[in-house]
Amino acid sequence: MTTFYIILVAMLLLLALMDLFVGVSNDAVNFLSSAVGSKAFKYKTLMIFAAVGVFCGATFSSGMMDIARHGIYMPQYYTFAELMCVYAAVMFTDVILLDIFNSYGMPTSTTVSMVFELLGASVAIASIKILSDDTLELGNLINTSKALTVILGIFLSVAIAFVVGLAVQYVTRLVFSFGYKKYIRYFIGVFGSVSLTSIFYFILIKGLKNMSFVGPGYKAFLAENETVLVAGMFVAFFILCHLLHAVKVNVLKVIIAFGTFSLALAFAGNDLVNFVGVPLTSLSSVQHLMAAGGNPQDFNMSFLLESEPGQWYLLMVAGLTMVFSLVFSKKARNVVKTSVSLAAQNSSEEIFGTNPVARALVRSSNGVVKFVTEFIPRKISDKINTRFNTKEMILEEDGAAFDLLRACVNLMLASSLIALGTSLKLPLSTTYVTFMVAMGTSLADKAWNRETAVYRITGVLSVIGGWFLTAFAAFASASAVATVLYFGGFPAIFGLFAVVIFVLIRSNLKYRENKKGKAEELFDNILTAPPETKIYPLIQEYSRGEWSEILRWCADCYEKLLIGLLREDLGKLRSENKQIKILKKHVQRNRRHGTLCTERLAQEDLVVKNFFLYQANDFMGDALFSLEQISSPCKNHVDNGFNPMDNEKRKMLLRTAAHVKERIESVAGMVETMDFGRYDQVRGQLREEGSRIFAERKAEMMKAGSENIRAEILYLTILYESWALLDSVGSVAKASRKFLTAKP
Repeated sequence: MTTFYIILVAMLLLLALMDLFVGVSNDAVNFLSSAVGSKAFKYKTLMIFAAVGVFCGATFSSGMMDIARHGIYMPQYYTFAELMCVYAAVMFTDVILLDIFNSYGMPTSTTVSMVFELLGASVAIASIKILSDDTLELGNLINTSKALTVILGIFLSVAIAFVVGLAVQYVTRLVFSFGYKKYIRYFIGVFGSVSLTSIFYFILIKGLKNMSFVGPGYKAFLAENETVLVAGMFVAFFILCHLLHAVKVNVLKVIIAFGTFSLALAFAGNDLVNFVGVPLTSLSSVQHLMAAGGNPQDFNMSFLLESEPGQWYLLMVAGLTMVFSLVFSKKARNVVKTSVSLAAQNSSEEIFGTNPVARALVRSSNGVVKFVTEFIPRKISDKINTRFNTKEMILEEDGAAFDLLRACVNLMLASSLIALGTSLKLPLSTTYVTFMVAMGTSLADKAWNRETAVYRITGVLSVIGGWFLTAFAAFASASAVATVLYFGGFPAIFGLFAVVIFVLIRSNLKYRENKKGKAEELFDNILTAPPETKIYPLIQEYSRGEWSEILRWCADCYEKLLIGLLREDLGKLRSENKQIKILKKHVQRNRRHGTLCTERLAQEDLVVKNFFLYQANDFMGDALFSLEQISSPCKNHVDNGFNPMDNEKRKMLLRTAAHVKERIESVAGMVETMDFGRYDQVRGQLREEGSRIFAERKAEMMKAGSENIRAEILYLTILYESWALLDSVGSVAKASRKFLTAKP
């Protein structure tokens, strides 16, 4: 029996390595987003700062696993076998849950996921124990106060970080303005010393408190000399910043470098328990079981009430794994991209759409702003506006999402707030604090303007919703898995382990298949191109690729819809109906992309060329509308089992499906190759086919009444929408020709 548990521990340690990989991918946003968004350093240089911080934090961590050992449950009431079910359930759930969030580029909290997974699995096993023993109560088996403290920490970290970020960045911008280099020599000493003092205080308090070489004497020294230490650092950094500025060293970059290192150090040193706490606790449990020679079914786990440091070699392996994940994980870049996109100063590709809540918030906020501004004197208002003139914004490199000043404030506030939370013993999540500080500072910098606010608010609400979903999903999933493992025994454990491995492999293979294509890369190049680049040819290339691809998809979809109707293939009709909805969102995204692209055009080209681009995207939406008007009644007709059409109509629709597909594909080929020399021929074929369909519809309407009314109405609807589809495609061809043949 013990042999099986040794195998289980080995499996959990393997999952811990996977958990480290997916966990670092998620938490990379905590310490990378500010430096990446400001482009303070090249990505490889930034990786060095972060990797050194991560490795040092993990290797020298004491690995105190108290939260996994006795922070959520009361181990003295559990047996070895019961807690091993809890540990297995936590690891199985955690790896899959974090991988899902990473795949969608959504930052979440590894702390919250682990705590609620432990809580869910423990509650499940505790409930089973209570059902078989009336003397036990849930309050005795579960540390409920810890879970409530974590929930309180969530609300505090979200609200406080956002408000503080908004207020501090607003004051900072009032002092420095967007053209901060004009004023930096006057304020760099104070700003730099405050920033570096908060960052180094964060390293001393949050980053080093769990390091293996730090003893109780260090903590006692900090407690006795904290005020003197902070004052000394402030004075020293004040002098240092002025000296560095005098010798032409960019002090803001120095702050960003140390801030990135400090957050990476603290993340690895303190959040390591989120990834390896449960496996190392299971390893310790097996070691105690073997030493005592006990029976797994009745061996009491009260020894977990005592703290125990982790083995240094395991911590070093964990550190290397974290560095490897940080450097090579593409999902880490995806998560960072979400945070940077939502905080970008200028218009960028908006990852999120809109929802009614975001639209209502924007409308109400605009009303509040108008009301408040009425009471502010005009001179004061004008003076404030001059400090927020984004035309003076100084970016380190073209394509940077925001300037160095905001990146420094992000890192300074994140460090300060996490250090404050640690000193007050509040479980502030590093993910929550860093993300919400970035959102607050971006709002203060007026990055959320009338054109982008609704998308940004939707994104923030989606991310915050994902955080709370993490807690619920972690609790419910771990609870269900623990129940299955308790009653299923070792077959269930090995079966679920195989499922987890399969899901992870499949997820990573699918993610690679869905990696950014040529169109996305081209669009990014348009937005990040330097001013001297000729933008118009890039927009032409991007647009023709998108239009030709959508046209081909429309042609294929049209044929599948009619064949699905004639064969009464409900599955095919449902599938195409879903694809139409997806493509509608894609066309809406293309419209937004078109607006962003034309903002980069020269002023003299903007109006006319923007009109043709808008027209082509608008007519593409009309084509999809026609497809939707065909898809919905076809699906309903087959779904309800109505009578099929007669043979004449079926033959007519088969011919129409082939002809329409051929005509649309010819337009797609012409647009893709820019072979507009045959434009008149292609437009003539479209009109000819449209006239034939229109004539067939008119003739059908002149016939005597049909017994199969539903099929008759459906037939007439398909013919009309087919004619409308061809008309829209012809308009796309006309607008695309004018846009693609125009000279830059």
